[in-house]
Amino acid sequence: MEVIIESDYNNMSKRAALIIAGEVKRKPDLVLGLATGSTPVGTYKELIKLHKEEGLDFSKVTTFNLDEYIGLSPLNEQSYNYFMWSNLFNHININRANVHIPLGNVDDPDEHCSWYEERIRQAGGIDLQLLGIGGDGHIAFNEPGSSMASRTRIKALDQQTITDNSRFFEREEEVPRFAITMGIGTILEAEKILLIANGKKKADVCAKFIEGPITSQITSSALQLHKHAVVVLDEDAASKLERKVYYNRVRDQKLIIEKKTGR
Repeated sequence: MEVIIESDYNNMSKRAALIIAGEVKRKPDLVLGLATGSTPVGTYKELIKLHKEEGLDFSKVTTFNLDEYIGLSPLNEQSYNYFMWSNLFNHININRANVHIPLGNVDDPDEHCSWYEERIRQAGGIDLQLLGIGGDGHIAFNEPGSSMASRTRIKALDQQTITDNSRFFEREEEVPRFAITMGIGTILEAEKILLIANGKKKADVCAKFIEGPITSQITSSALQLHKHAVVVLDEDAASKLERKVYYNRVRDQKLIIEKKTGR
């Protein structure tokens, strides 16, 4: 696992966007997994900027989002479908037919989950998966105790997740109690994974998933098993890491090599 520590949220967002942009340039028909929540908003703003100012081309990119609330229509302002179009897709040249977001208002959610897994397979698998992290260490909606081999499915939300996400709703009672989510097994099949986190509230859980044991109680710790996982944190989120000096040395040496080779 590669850990990159940036000074603040803005620089974290810029670094994440540059990593994604580099993959899009390398492979114009990239299959890109995307996340929602407050953390990736800055990254999406930077990608929009790269598109508008430098011509970053998303026309051949295929996207798959991690999750969606059960019971919300795509037009609901609290749905993740609405979030993605508002914060990214409406501002870049993405082909609407290439956008995939789970639907929370289908008649048969279980069948929809199977269909979603099949669509990922038909696309050739996810090349780069962007992740955020919940306060309890979950990725997507894989709450504590989720199977490390889990696939896209319906998941009951933990009370901490409901409380954390209530800031997006008028009242906590309005937060859906179930969601469709990619499983940990699905996520780990991505060729590359990029997790971003910021703020002191995420410091403890970032230290646990990066430097602690692999456990289903902190589902993000499964990333320790991945062959190519990159974690980008701001200083606050990285403040509890014991090996910060090492991570920063690796980052600095990598930058020196990139400058010398022109990459």
